[in-house]
Amino acid sequence: MRLYTFEVNKQQKVGVERDGSLVELPFANMIELINAGSKGLNAAKKALKSKDAATYNLKKAKVLAPIPRPGKILCSGLNYNSHIEENPGAKMLSDPRFFSKFPDNVIGPNQPLRYPGEKHQMDYEVELAVVFGKTLKVGSGEAPVMDAIFGYTILHDASARWMQFKDANEVLGKNFESFCPMGPCIVTADEIPDPSKLRLTLKLNGQVMQDRTNEDWCFPLPRLIAWITQCLTLYPGDVVSTGTPAGVGLFRKPQVWLKPGDICELEISGIGKLVNPVK
Repeated sequence: MRLYTFEVNKQQKVGVERDGSLVELPFANMIELINAGSKGLNAAKKALKSKDAATYNLKKAKVLAPIPRPGKILCSGLNYNSHIEENPGAKMLSDPRFFSKFPDNVIGPNQPLRYPGEKHQMDYEVELAVVFGKTLKVGSGEAPVMDAIFGYTILHDASARWMQFKDANEVLGKNFESFCPMGPCIVTADEIPDPSKLRLTLKLNGQVMQDRTNEDWCFPLPRLIAWITQCLTLYPGDVVSTGTPAGVGLFRKPQVWLKPGDICELEISGIGKLVNPVK
């Protein structure tokens, strides 16, 4: 199923896609649906068959980020072999590494990425993001990881490279306002049995800049997530992004930086497109 958060008449709603329409679900927000577990998913399945539920035209609805304010957002760095190969200062890691993005920087489809100025060297990164539906406690290990995944979405890990690399300020460089577009929906885990087969593409003003499948991952998904749960618990509604492939603006010759008027179009097979302008 494809689950959306959207707005109609200034009211936020949650819906499931059916033939180009959004069927409204009886949940106040996506976190409430996720916390409902199997009951939430069954309610969505029931709505797909209902003739009485309220429906809205997907093309006319204002689609928001599927989780407008996630709990935690953790992003994997250097998790694609191709991204390591394009980076002259990087080396293969023996274990995963992560940084955080702040939930209040999340924006939805078609909302503008705010341009911080030329000196900040604004860059793009397409990433597959995992949305959790079950709690993974500290010390859980690899075994329960895949069963704890609620679904998948697209995350744009926008970066300000000047700030990121000035005195190793990665957290600030990754957390300028609006630097975490997500969407357009969450595709439930049952529809993506093997996320390593998904293809990620990013187009900048129509030109393909990144294009790779997740078979290029350095660490398989259970290994990646288990590394996090050595030190912290993941809860329903938390998001973990899985890194980006080669093609970022930083390592191009000449370098390519985002600027006002640019259009970023991110696509992941089986999920859809996330489009945001730069303003």
